[in-house]
Amino acid sequence: MTDFAYKPTLTGELVVLRPVTEDDYPAMQVAMDDPDVVRFTGSRGEIGEEAARKWYRTRGEQTDRLDLAIVDKAGGEVVGEAVLNEWSPEDESCNFRILIGPADQGRGLGTEATRLIVGYGIEQLGLHRIDLGVYAFNPRAQRAYEKAGFVTEGVKRDALKWDGEWVDEIVMAVLATDWKPLPSTT
Repeated sequence: MTDFAYKPTLTGELVVLRPVTEDDYPAMQVAMDDPDVVRFTGSRGEIGEEAARKWYRTRGEQTDRLDLAIVDKAGGEVVGEAVLNEWSPEDESCNFRILIGPADQGRGLGTEATRLIVGYGIEQLGLHRIDLGVYAFNPRAQRAYEKAGFVTEGVKRDALKWDGEWVDEIVMAVLATDWKPLPSTT
């Protein structure tokens, strides 16, 4: 049975994923203030500091989602977050999203973080399906998701209007039957 109440710490070669806390807000705010991050995530509207701090402070209490901070092992800094949300217990499925600040992109941190949390979802929580949406103007993220085992399933045409232009959303998923476990490090 899936249990999102337990908040694990997952360790890879490049990153550690650990439960997010209010103390992670400053690092996350840097990432969320970046214009490219805002565009790639299709974020609209600004959340105030008090609301954002409360959000991070309450993630550990959530029993229907898993919010983990991505910590770069090389420097020990929080560089982003990896999230399993929109859980459907009946369908044994959930959504995945990830955010990494601009200074730490392109280093393989996101690919490893994705594989760690998706592996946990499939191997430990028993999820059958994990899906996501990625906007067409973010091919680098799409490649990272493919490296982590996600398969393109379709396109939601004109799903986002950004700066007056329509942008497609690419729907991707990984199924438990497709999943290739991470090699053991022991």
